[in-house]
Amino acid sequence: MNTKHLFAAVVASGCASNSKDISTQYVSPLQYKDYECDSLAMEMSRVSRRVGELQASIDKNAKQDKVATGVGLVLFWPALFFIDGDTPEAAEYARLKGEFEAMQTAASQKKCSIDVQQG
Repeated sequence: MNTKHLFAAVVASGCASNSKDISTQYVSPLQYKDYECDSLAMEMSRVSRRVGELQASIDKNAKQDKVATGVGLVLFWPALFFIDGDTPEAAEYARLKGEFEAMQTAASQKKCSIDVQQG
């Protein structure tokens, strides 16, 4: 492997992830066992809105990192210092996706008919 390929691999590993590439963090549905259907629906709506906001921000950061990587590799290597990688938003996004799935499971177990889409 030549130096250019190694350098590109190291730089690419520091790039921010796209939202679709962030794994869901497991959250136990047991924490929602005492919620009524209405409360679950309201909480799912709140989490869904926040997931949508985070998704847009995470995807924007990933795009900016890819642009900075391209510019840095082709034109101006100091641009590589502006690559942020994953932000704390990515961790919050993974956790909220897990919370949403846990609420879906709890709603299903309680036989609630809730129609809230994630993100």
